[in-house]
Amino acid sequence: MGDHGVMLIGVPPESRPGETRVAATPATVAQLRTLDYDIVVATGAGAASSFPDDAYADAGARIGTAAEAWRADVVLHVNAPTDDELAGLRDGATLISLLAPARSPELVEALAGRPLTALAMDAVPRISRAQSLDVLSSMANIAGYRAVIEAAHTFGRLFTGQVTAAGKVPPAKVLVVGAGVAGLAAIGTASSLGAVVRATDVRPEVAEQIRSLGGEYIGVPPAEEQSRGTGYATEMSEDFNRRMAEIYAEQARDVDIVITTALIPGRPAPRLITEEMVASMRPGSVIVDMAAGQGGNVAGSAADRVVVSPNGVSIIGYTDLAGRLPAQASQLFGTNIVNLMKLLTPGRDGAVVLDLDDVVQRAMTVVRDGETLWPPPPVQVSAVPAATAPSPSPPPREPERPASPARRFGVVGLAAAALFFLAAFSPSQLIQHFFVFALAIVVGFYVIGNVHHALHTPLMSVTNAISGIIVVGALLQIGHGSVVVTVLASVAILVASINIFGGFAVTRRMLGMFTRG
Repeated sequence: MGDHGVMLIGVPPESRPGETRVAATPATVAQLRTLDYDIVVATGAGAASSFPDDAYADAGARIGTAAEAWRADVVLHVNAPTDDELAGLRDGATLISLLAPARSPELVEALAGRPLTALAMDAVPRISRAQSLDVLSSMANIAGYRAVIEAAHTFGRLFTGQVTAAGKVPPAKVLVVGAGVAGLAAIGTASSLGAVVRATDVRPEVAEQIRSLGGEYIGVPPAEEQSRGTGYATEMSEDFNRRMAEIYAEQARDVDIVITTALIPGRPAPRLITEEMVASMRPGSVIVDMAAGQGGNVAGSAADRVVVSPNGVSIIGYTDLAGRLPAQASQLFGTNIVNLMKLLTPGRDGAVVLDLDDVVQRAMTVVRDGETLWPPPPVQVSAVPAATAPSPSPPPREPERPASPARRFGVVGLAAAALFFLAAFSPSQLIQHFFVFALAIVVGFYVIGNVHHALHTPLMSVTNAISGIIVVGALLQIGHGSVVVTVLASVAILVASINIFGGFAVTRRMLGMFTRG
């Protein structure tokens, strides 16, 4: 327990060779302190991420030894513990880290051999409510960016096309295989560097996302549904694989850089780029196999190595792409843990409360008090219906009949009559205002309806200007008419002011996303 009777959170150093990340940064330590936890950070735990001990101390943490951190009530770690580290955990402790329980049954058994509770940060379900906890997505986002940087470093030529006095430089051509989080990050990065980007994915619904980031979607018609409601891609049919291989072979002969991101949970990475495809690429081309740690998508790739093929193609198999941006990766990892701790601390009183009725917490809990809870019950994460056995067809229903023309004409006639009587007994000024109002609705529908989603935020500036006109007009009406007019003008001022201030608040927040630190 901490000094004040609340739980103590420990942040020990990482022992995995080459690991540069840390499970908590000074910024996330300050956030954990607001949940009333005491925190001990092992000496030098954040050194590889450029976070000195003094920064942790300034954030409210106590600097201690690695043994003290491992003996805490709650231990935050990036990688799964070694046998020695596991022995350093005290009985009743809670371990939060990457555990890969599906691929590490021996670790699950070792955790269950002690009265411990273990939560896997890499077992977060793919549902909207759990996005803020999803470490895999956070790390994949950084890894996709870094994959392009590594490819550009090895490529040796410009990504963007240029026309200079010395001649024309064509842009690099990049193929991204898989448009998940890592793939989309790679597409956006390569596109922003000026490359011509193409992307493939087994899910046709990601085509719009690819195009929004500046890429060209290359699919296999007719598209097959390959989601099964898990949020991840699944294995494909033989026919689909054959046609996809033809596309890979065609693209390999044309592109300069290939970035592969295809993974299937619980299985080795599918082999997508064959030796023949690598041999068909131009000398100096680069392939980044982001699945090299799980068998690889590319023939000839090796984990944590750069392999050069006989025809001069560099195949990069780094498995620590996220760790090559240690400060940023640690900050995102730590923020994911902070969001989990908020979920586990409903009273904000420095006490962990594990609620297994919550599907998010249940999915992440590998072991609770020595009881194995892995694998968790399946969580439906998409609208794709689960496959079921065929059932007898229900009796055919009589199709709904559309409204008859006479009925439609009757409704239109009643509306026209109501409008006629409204115009006949209304002042002329009201008719003019009503005409302008109706015209504004029609024009606004066609104008705003054709505005791309990416421009909706700039469009707020226009709506703010319109709201400003409403405020000015309403101010002119107050005190110059009846009580009803004054009340309506006051309501108009209130509503328009809310729209103005809210619009500026949202716009400022959006612009803040593009502001450098």
